[in-house]
Amino acid sequence: MDGGPDIAQRVLRWRRRHGRTGMPWQGTRDPYRVWLSEIMLQQTQVATVREYYLRFLQRFPDVATLAAAPLDEVLASWSGLGYYSRARNLHRCAQQVVREHAGRFPADSVALAQLPGIGRSTAAAIAAFCFGERVAILDGNVKRVLGRALGFAGDLSMASHERALWRQAQALVPQRGVEQYTQGLMDLGATVCSARRPDCANCPLAAVCVAYREGRPEAYPVKTRRTKRGAKSHALLWLCMGEQVWLVQRPARGVWAGLWSLPEFADVSALQAQVGGWPGRGEALPPIEHALTHFDWTLQPLRWRLPARLGPVRRDALTATLPPGRWFELQYALQMGLPAPVRKLLSR
Repeated sequence: MDGGPDIAQRVLRWRRRHGRTGMPWQGTRDPYRVWLSEIMLQQTQVATVREYYLRFLQRFPDVATLAAAPLDEVLASWSGLGYYSRARNLHRCAQQVVREHAGRFPADSVALAQLPGIGRSTAAAIAAFCFGERVAILDGNVKRVLGRALGFAGDLSMASHERALWRQAQALVPQRGVEQYTQGLMDLGATVCSARRPDCANCPLAAVCVAYREGRPEAYPVKTRRTKRGAKSHALLWLCMGEQVWLVQRPARGVWAGLWSLPEFADVSALQAQVGGWPGRGEALPPIEHALTHFDWTLQPLRWRLPARLGPVRRDALTATLPPGRWFELQYALQMGLPAPVRKLLSR
């Protein structure tokens, strides 16, 4: 490995002087807190996670409290962070830790990786930070740092090449200072070795970085098979009566799985056909543009206000034609597990 033996020491020295500090999940060896932060930080910016992390800990201070909570409460606390499968796996994992491990997280990365929602890299981070295990992490930031520093030319869309990078990453882990080295790699990827326009002039690995020497850091890491983004559009029915709103719980699989949301229709025409002849009045609202992992989603909301004098029999007859749901007081609905765009819409 070109420059391999020197990489760890350079990262450690840089971490002591320039690493990120003051984050609420730092300075702890509590596996619950480290695990929670690692899951939240997947695909989410630090600035966003900080507030959610502190609020989540207030509501669920330990793994037993989280395991005992209803999933709806967990999803409500997660609402706005996105990638809701993380919250569902978080809940499942907490229950498994309580049920099968007496409320204590396993102390090694191999056992940790068997828990729901904990992949190899997250397991390694927990094991390194909490138990000092000499084990490599390889999240997106670290793949970029090491891929560039080592000039790793293997296509990481191929499992065999990713396994090869794992082996090289493991060989670099120092015998001492594993926690600081691990955090240093994370910090370096987040603040210096960025995906676009990396700050090579201030990188501690510049002297040994193959990509920098070649003058093409953005060519690494190599990944040729990329997911093509698509586009979808649907219509949403914001049905309200007085201070109540009709919400449906989304299926257990798919986008926004398990969250409460507004009834969804294939398009505006289908929605208009649904409400045609209904009492009350409708108002088309500005479309919502929402970016998901693999596609851009346009949502066209229609707010339909039923008259307050409408009797319960007529009201129930109308909602019986919609996907199964419930009426909620708006104030209470906003405390539930709602997708971020729907929460923003209802908060208007």
